Amino acid sequence: MASEKILEQKKQAVAELTEKMKKSCAGVLVSYKGINVADDTKLRADLRKAGVEYKVVKNSLLSRASAEAGLEGVDEFLSGTTAIALSENDYVAAAKILSQFAETSKTFEIKSGFIDGKLVSLDEVKALAKLPSREILIATVLGTMNAPIAAFARAIQAIADKKSEEQPA
Repeated sequence: MASEKILEQKKQAVAELTEKMKKSCAGVLVSYKGINVADDTKLRADLRKAGVEYKVVKNSLLSRASAEAGLEGVDEFLSGTTAIALSENDYVAAAKILSQFAETSKTFEIKSGFIDGKLVSLDEVKALAKLPSREILIATVLGTMNAPIAAFARAIQAIADKKSEEQPA
């Protein structure tokens, strides 16, 4: 039987993980088996730089935390080694970084993920990874919104230039 102190630590770990999962807009579950220390260090640095929290977790703790966070169906992916990457603000960062890493590794693989509290498949995580970054999407939207205004300004300028050409000097 586990001691009272160990049980309390596990309850605390589950509560912290549950809170982080609830705050996250997206998360990715991976099997990190076979990753060496140098690659793991680089992967963690890349994730940290993108604002993604990456943590190795026990399957039993992740099962309880996901249940408490209202995330259904996670248990089927909880076998072997498991790590979770959580992002509070960027939907694609974790999927993009982990997918790129999985492509170069023979043993590291993505298990599943979630978006806004809903479990998504491996294919959906891979599709998410192919989306442009948040900054590029914002720039594209702003460029699209700016295009009609710029065209209108050019048209007004052309009318003004034509009027100035028609008037005698």
